Amino acid sequence: MAVFRIATYNVNSIRSRLHILMPWLQENRPDVICLQETKVEDSKFPQTEFNAAGYHVAFRGERQYNGVAVASLEKPEAVACGLGDGATGDDGPADEDRLLRVSFPHITVVNTYIPQGREREAPQFAYKLEWFQRLRRYFDRSFSPEQPLIWCGDLNVAPEAIDVHDPKRLRGHVCFTPEVWEAFDNVKAWGFLDVFRKHHPGEEQQYSFFDYRVPKSVERKLGWRVDHILATAPLAEKSTRCWIDLAPRIAEKPSDHTVVLAEFKL
Repeated sequence: MAVFRIATYNVNSIRSRLHILMPWLQENRPDVICLQETKVEDSKFPQTEFNAAGYHVAFRGERQYNGVAVASLEKPEAVACGLGDGATGDDGPADEDRLLRVSFPHITVVNTYIPQGREREAPQFAYKLEWFQRLRRYFDRSFSPEQPLIWCGDLNVAPEAIDVHDPKRLRGHVCFTPEVWEAFDNVKAWGFLDVFRKHHPGEEQQYSFFDYRVPKSVERKLGWRVDHILATAPLAEKSTRCWIDLAPRIAEKPSDHTVVLAEFKL
């Protein structure tokens, strides 16, 4: 029985984190790593570095904003990006730099960078809620909950009070508010289980994001859990562990996020 290891990491500029990411890949060797907020146009993506480390890599991005990538030890059978599909009547923006789907013989991975939302009164917040609705329709038309499917990435939602360091003060933030919880739950109800919470039920102070602006946020455990690995039930049953690796966040010149990993026995 093979062990499949997957990681997700918002790098907040891929070229600025290669000094952290490439040694981490060599040490941990996940089968797949999903990256968000790569902030680089495709022509300048550091593909050579991934290939030299033994990874195939698919990517879609633009200069300074958004961007997603998936690196894998095995070459994928198929790669697709974006939400837009005019044939299904979904006429919204394709957002190819926010969703990347990678298929392997026995598993499919959907890597997403959900819009942050900015402020609740801003158009970007309505766009975020709509994005979750479109994502639910995407899963409806593209997959079945019986398939071995992983949905992961920076989802910009802390689903429970234990997923933020100060739930009373932070309630109402665009990543921690009832409208976003409902939108996230609607997608999750399609057929996903939170793999981290399966293995860490009720555990507090387990965070994947620590704001640069908060002094010593990691040491003081002033974080958020907004990066997630979710799986359909048949696959979640095969998960053996899921954890957060803080080492990338406390490295020199880090991203404000860190790596979340999960393992499955396939």
